[in-house]
Amino acid sequence: MRYFLDCEFNGFDGPLISIALVPEVEGHGDFYAVLPCHRPMRWVEEHVMPHLGAAPQSRADVVAALTAYLLGDAAPVLVADWPEDIAHAAALLAFRGRRIVPQVRFDLLNLPGFDTASMSARPHNALADARALRTEVLTREALALGQVAA
Repeated sequence: MRYFLDCEFNGFDGPLISIALVPEVEGHGDFYAVLPCHRPMRWVEEHVMPHLGAAPQSRADVVAALTAYLLGDAAPVLVADWPEDIAHAAALLAFRGRRIVPQVRFDLLNLPGFDTASMSARPHNALADARALRTEVLTREALALGQVAA
């Protein structure tokens, strides 16, 4: 199954702050985790930190939770619209050695005209942004198949 991925991080190439996966099929449960952010950049402090909505966990706890979440799927595909989101998710899976996730594939999409900040119900919250990405991709796919009126 596909899982729509979004991350928040402390500036470009900065440490991961939060990660969210929203499954393609509703009812399978979302994944959302927050990590500690020491010395957030000013923009991050103003635009990301107030919208986290969850207590930070240690990196080891986030890795364990993410691994457990993905183990429920024999061949998960993590879909993102930004390469750094994929880099952060892959780094979690590589933390202290590869986890026992049978297979994970990453899919980086180019979505012209899609702007997470304007489409998200809560901009700069990874979970809300991942949900917006899911809605955008599934709507575009339905339109391409003629299943939704433009």
